[in-house]
Amino acid sequence: MDNIYLFMLIAITVLAVADIVVGVSNDAINFLNSAIGSKAISLRTIMIVASLGIFIGAVFSSGMMEVARKGIFVPAQFEFSEIMLIFMAVMITDILLLDFFNTLGLPTSTTVSIVFNLLGAAVVMALIKISATDSQTFADLGTYINKEKALTIISGILLSVFIAFTVGAIVQWISRAIFTFNYEKKIKNFGILFGGVALTAITYFIFLKGLKGTPYYKELKGLLEGNEIFIILGSFVFWTLFSLIFEKLTKKTVLLVVIAVGTFGLALAFSGNDLVNFIGVPMAAYHSYEAWIDSGMDTTMSMAVLDKKVPAEPLLLFIAGAIMVLTLWLSKKAKTVAETEISLSRQGDTHEKFQPNALSRSVVKGSSTLSNYFGAIVPKSIQEKISKSFEKPDTIALTKDQSIDAPAFDMIRASVNLMVAGVLIAIATSMKLPLSTTYVTFMVAMGTSLADRAWGRESAVYRVAGVLNVIGGWFGTAIGAFIAAGTVVFLINWNPKVMTPILLLITAFLLYRNYKSHKNKASKTIDEDSLTETGSRSVQGVILESAKNISNVVKRGNKIYSNAVNGLAKQDLSLLKKNKKQVDKLSEEVDNLRDNIFYFIKNLDETSLRASSFYINILGYLQDMTQSLEYISKVSHKHINNNHKKLKFSQIKELKEVEDALEALFNDTKSAFDSHSFEQIGNVLNNKNSIFNMLSEKIQKQVERTRTEESSPKNTTLYFGLLLETKDLLTATMNLLEEYHNAHDASIEPATITISEEE
Repeated sequence: MDNIYLFMLIAITVLAVADIVVGVSNDAINFLNSAIGSKAISLRTIMIVASLGIFIGAVFSSGMMEVARKGIFVPAQFEFSEIMLIFMAVMITDILLLDFFNTLGLPTSTTVSIVFNLLGAAVVMALIKISATDSQTFADLGTYINKEKALTIISGILLSVFIAFTVGAIVQWISRAIFTFNYEKKIKNFGILFGGVALTAITYFIFLKGLKGTPYYKELKGLLEGNEIFIILGSFVFWTLFSLIFEKLTKKTVLLVVIAVGTFGLALAFSGNDLVNFIGVPMAAYHSYEAWIDSGMDTTMSMAVLDKKVPAEPLLLFIAGAIMVLTLWLSKKAKTVAETEISLSRQGDTHEKFQPNALSRSVVKGSSTLSNYFGAIVPKSIQEKISKSFEKPDTIALTKDQSIDAPAFDMIRASVNLMVAGVLIAIATSMKLPLSTTYVTFMVAMGTSLADRAWGRESAVYRVAGVLNVIGGWFGTAIGAFIAAGTVVFLINWNPKVMTPILLLITAFLLYRNYKSHKNKASKTIDEDSLTETGSRSVQGVILESAKNISNVVKRGNKIYSNAVNGLAKQDLSLLKKNKKQVDKLSEEVDNLRDNIFYFIKNLDETSLRASSFYINILGYLQDMTQSLEYISKVSHKHINNNHKKLKFSQIKELKEVEDALEALFNDTKSAFDSHSFEQIGNVLNNKNSIFNMLSEKIQKQVERTRTEESSPKNTTLYFGLLLETKDLLTATMNLLEEYHNAHDASIEPATITISEEE
């Protein structure tokens, strides 16, 4: 390793390829979400259109490369050896940070990551230089950092969050007020004009304004500048006529074209704006290495050469574009990131990914208060007229699972998302500002969701919590990038020949571990014992479908109870801890079934409404069972975790007897439900008194022990609690069996055949 800098350059190049893969996995989904969420176009078509946009945009990105070279720090203040250490540290921390967010499924900004990586590494390297000399102090730090440019970039990124959210909300509100949710009717009259406006905005800002960031703009400058109004009017006329002809010939809405062109334009803008985040540093490192070789390999040479304008490397841009396209097609983590934004912007109910917190509740309450104040000012007639535009059409109520397969929002919102985000990103690109495409597309989507009233009283606290979590992650990206890059450059500077290989090995290990973790999580199949929603609309169908859930609850409940007893007997804390997780999972699944009662009742046949009473009661008893199991598991874990006295041998023996009796009961119950031999339920019910009597005897024995020989208050409390909660568990189980037994008898009274035969 005689030439450590050649080794660094090779490592930076390899990291750049990996960084493109990791970065595109996080960012690329931003321009796909609108098309995917609306399901207006097939996924294959979306991917082809986006791939073309990315590839063409890669060629347009050369003007942005200056940011990595001199946008954050002053290169003339650093020597070649220091610059290479900065670039090495930036690439290591950037790829690890982005991969971490991909694994979590949170969209973050590759722009913020690279900017704060460069800033952190440059600041620490500058401090190292200052500390090594007596002629400079901390006050001289400003001479090393391009303060004005860095502040412009950072403030532009932060400001884009507010602008994107506000503009997205306003444009969507106006669009919805015009077209309403029944847009199919009005789109026939106004759709052509909407298509003309949307396509004009996309083509002008993406294709014309975006040209300013390319070396080809000089050739077109004279033709474009000064003629903007004529170009806009001509484009509007062309696209309006195109919309008219398209709808007449295909009999389809022009919104399909808007979504396709918008996806292409946003992909192009993304590639043109964000490619610098992936290959800007490697290209700067390559040019630094070239200058170093030309200087006779003088490691102390000033890197003022980076201040000069450097021509683009078409071959590198071509290769980078190809890697980005391949990543778009092959990345699995991109889908995980997509789920976050689509779930937060979904019009209907869905499985919320985030839990509400104090801040999200405060925001929602404050917004409701403001809404009430504005409601008092605006006349009721105007409010009613506006409300009619936001009335949703009557449709079949979809469960949370079913809503995942349905479009998250309609084509009006998808068109606005693409149009607004594309315009904002293109403007920033034309000004050579590395605007965060993630922030813009995400906040536009959130703004349009708010305007579309997707965040109703049922979901607002969850959606706001999600947005706050994502935004918090963005600040975490900035702080984490700054600290991590500074730490890494400090370590490399300590001993480059030793620390560089070590840090590269650590990077490779962490990337592989995250890859395996995400792969295992993504490939995890649904447990065969998981509870499922009933889709039946008849009484008999509900009885049969509920049988599987009851069988699974009984099976899992039996295991949870046995683990609690065994954990107490062996004082096995790890077993009890695992048991707590199992019962929490079961409780969550039962709660999810109860959350879908609304959709179950909505979709029942008129002749089968009595099934709702049966189903509600069944879920109530299942919840009672899980609550008892939760208590038993919790107190058992708490007792051992607090290192209290072990239960006496006689107490463990009695609990084992109860466990054996319950196991026999649960096995008979499971067998009856698995085979649909519901007449066996009567036999199980006939034996319930024997177990109740056993529990009463155990309680009486403990009372006698407490008066004569028991010396531990904690043991007494635990033992009574376990026995009494076991009684409640048994009561809930018997109530469920009686409910099922009665419903089954009632369902077969009019017929002479069994349920299974009728099915």
